[in-house]
Amino acid sequence: LQNVRINPSSISFQMWKDIPVPFYLSVHFFEVLNPKQVLQGAKPVLRQRGPYVYREYRYKTNITFHDNDTVSYLEYRKLFFQPDMSGGSEDEYVVVPNILMLGAAVMMEKLPDFLKLLLSGALASLKQKAFMNRTVGEIMWGYEDPLIDTINMLVPGLIPFKGKFGLFADFNNSNAGLFTVNTGMKDISQVHMVDSWNGLKKVNYWRSSQCNMINGTAGEMWPPFMSPTSLEFYSPDACRSMTLVYEQSGEFKGVPTYRFVAPKTLFANGTDYPPNEGFCPCMQSGIQSVSTCRLNAPMFISHPHFYNADPSLVNAVEGLHPSKEQHGLFLDVHPMTGIPMNCSIKLQLNLYIKQVSGILQTGDIKPVVLPLLWFAESGSIEGAVLKQFYNNLVLLPSVLDYVQYILLGLSVPLVVSAAVLMAMSK
Repeated sequence: LQNVRINPSSISFQMWKDIPVPFYLSVHFFEVLNPKQVLQGAKPVLRQRGPYVYREYRYKTNITFHDNDTVSYLEYRKLFFQPDMSGGSEDEYVVVPNILMLGAAVMMEKLPDFLKLLLSGALASLKQKAFMNRTVGEIMWGYEDPLIDTINMLVPGLIPFKGKFGLFADFNNSNAGLFTVNTGMKDISQVHMVDSWNGLKKVNYWRSSQCNMINGTAGEMWPPFMSPTSLEFYSPDACRSMTLVYEQSGEFKGVPTYRFVAPKTLFANGTDYPPNEGFCPCMQSGIQSVSTCRLNAPMFISHPHFYNADPSLVNAVEGLHPSKEQHGLFLDVHPMTGIPMNCSIKLQLNLYIKQVSGILQTGDIKPVVLPLLWFAESGSIEGAVLKQFYNNLVLLPSVLDYVQYILLGLSVPLVVSAAVLMAMSK
């Protein structure tokens, strides 16, 4: 118990503070092979590109302990491209949807026609098209686009950012918000449980108090003595708490583990799974809108390749092949300590596109939830950290457990002998 509390003197504290596990971010893009035909109403044909792999370093700053047995911190991420582990370079070109243009078109659909005509004229003068051919690096980390200034001029506040636009621009050298979690000093069952995020006890993105709740931990460690049922964590990237369910027991390099996976109901719509009604308005099961926490853009998250989703989503495009082995997420956790030994968290980012009356550049695009990319954050304990973990938290307790039974076994004949001697002396 002493070793799993958030305390500078505990064995796990340094692991918690500066995560020594080698994490990797692997990104797969979906290239659109028939952009001209899509503008004419054809089904999008996709080809997966990548992976583009980044070494991820995580470290905590602003660590502040409070009197109520909580600690606050900011955790930063730094990413470094790994050419030798990747299936291509950041300089490769990929044909993808013009996310700014098509996203803004859908967002402006219900605005007055004259505004849409102004945008259409501006798009023509800027030579903007529905699909763009840009490098992986530009899509990831940002590119200059005069469309940003144009949209800000036409509809102020529609997109609350300026300068470069990139899907992962806010991911590198940044933090996921101020977490305040329980240290477990008084109640070990509450260790790592989130007390607040950015000072909030709940978020206000969703339509029900249940969906807005901040449940579980920050997704790094869990309380010890886990039961084979479920675990929860709050994900700022998904803007919600997520619950994984127990699948099976196993081992990771000699360390016993519980494997937790995503239930089929994780991204189900409110019709198929009523508790998710608060995340609606919903479309098919298997995708969840994140527009309320992503600048109101028509963005959805899902499992990669629409794994565990309504088959209509897979059939609406060509080139997807969902499978549990490649696209299912998992966490392997040591149940006695609540420390993850091996994990791979996977999510897909999707854009809802359609023809918008008054904006000529949207052509005859049929409404479709179009996959943009999927990524996996993976890591496992290894090397000296694994050895220290195994020796201190697996081997030593096991040895002490055996010693206890040996001493108990030895004590029985000693007690019997003492009783016999006492009887004889009488």
